[in-house]
Amino acid sequence: MVAIKPRGNLSTELKMMALLKKEGLKGWRRQFPLAGTPDFCWPQKKVVLFVDGCFWHGCPSCHRTPKSNVSFWNKKIVNNRKRDRRVNRILRKSGWHVIRVWEHQIEGKSKGCPNKVKKRITGI
Repeated sequence: MVAIKPRGNLSTELKMMALLKKEGLKGWRRQFPLAGTPDFCWPQKKVVLFVDGCFWHGCPSCHRTPKSNVSFWNKKIVNNRKRDRRVNRILRKSGWHVIRVWEHQIEGKSKGCPNKVKKRITGI
């Protein structure tokens, strides 16, 4: 696992980009150099957006632990969640507004989710 370098969740980020463009939300930057490397950032408004993968971040509604090497995967997900909380705390202490969205919310697997995501972003 150490040899596997992250390249971003491109398919999910592309879907979020399409949603942002469709809704006319402008001024965002990708991979802005902040703690946790947010997926999207509005530097002028001090807003960051993370799109969390349901598998990697342990979504309560759709995460399924693999049947093999269960202890490894459980530990991995717990550590990812701890890191997410730590990054949220660091950014908020620095004056940033942090938004986290689950992957399934932008893919429309839950009814009305893309609209809810838009409201969360524009409601700042």
